[in-house]
Amino acid sequence: MSTPFEDLAVDPPVRGFLHLPSPPRGKAIVLTHGAGANCQSTLLIEMSEALAASGFSVLRFDLPFRYERPHGPPSPGSAARDREGLRRAVMLMKERNPGSVFLGGHSYGGRQSSILVSEDPGLVDGLLLLSYPLHPPRRPAQLRTAHLPNLRKPAFFVHGTRDPFGTIPEMKSALKLIPAAHALFDVDGAGHDLLAKKTLGELPARIAGEFCRFLAKSAV
Repeated sequence: MSTPFEDLAVDPPVRGFLHLPSPPRGKAIVLTHGAGANCQSTLLIEMSEALAASGFSVLRFDLPFRYERPHGPPSPGSAARDREGLRRAVMLMKERNPGSVFLGGHSYGGRQSSILVSEDPGLVDGLLLLSYPLHPPRRPAQLRTAHLPNLRKPAFFVHGTRDPFGTIPEMKSALKLIPAAHALFDVDGAGHDLLAKKTLGELPARIAGEFCRFLAKSAV
């Protein structure tokens, strides 16, 4: 179950949906979408429900570029404003939640989350990154890793074995750049959307469980 959430008093405004656990366990997470989607994607909805079932208060929301463009990818130069939208969403969740707050998302949303945390490590307590876009498809030399050595908060990556944005060996190599605790959970047969056999099935619950175990090992 989710309820609409909107705060127009901040810039960029934050609009999305809250998933509240019963009972709450003092942890919260902000989740956002990839370049071609919005917060109503099946992946984000089911991941939010699975995380709420694991005790997280979840805010899934649309990045600023999606307010301005209902369809299509982000405009060139919009990344900084999208990261500011992520920051605003995190601050709103911190006002509601006295415990640990995490940040993450799918593809582009996850990448911008990781860049933001590399720039401001005190913002959140960790990251959940779904299908990190390590490089554009068929362009493995164009790695998006420059900020990874500055990631100093625990980061949990979920990646399909058939993701054209990076192979599992490429991901393992790239994650060695991260000085903080990190882990890679690979999804056999899944592509960039993390769908395997045309369904998410039990995957969101598995991801939520593995994420919780990772945080416990990282003492978060």
